[in-house]
Amino acid sequence: MAFPEQERKQLLTAKFVGETVVSRLEEMGIHSLAQLAETPAETILAQGAEITGSTCWRNSPQAKKAVAHAIAWAIRSTGKE
Repeated sequence: MAFPEQERKQLLTAKFVGETVVSRLEEMGIHSLAQLAETPAETILAQGAEITGSTCWRNSPQAKKAVAHAIAWAIRSTGKE
């Protein structure tokens, strides 16, 4: 399953969020902005590290920034502020 096309397009407009980040979120089972808005950044970063077999997702400032921006975008988009 994947993000609905409209939500994917919206998410890709968030700063620091690209196709790879969205694909990883989908691999983690996150398939909507509502679901993303409710998922803690720490959970996403830990799962990203597990999926990739690398600590980069957990430790990289770039990954942390991308995830934070994705979650913030999802929260704003779903009105869950």
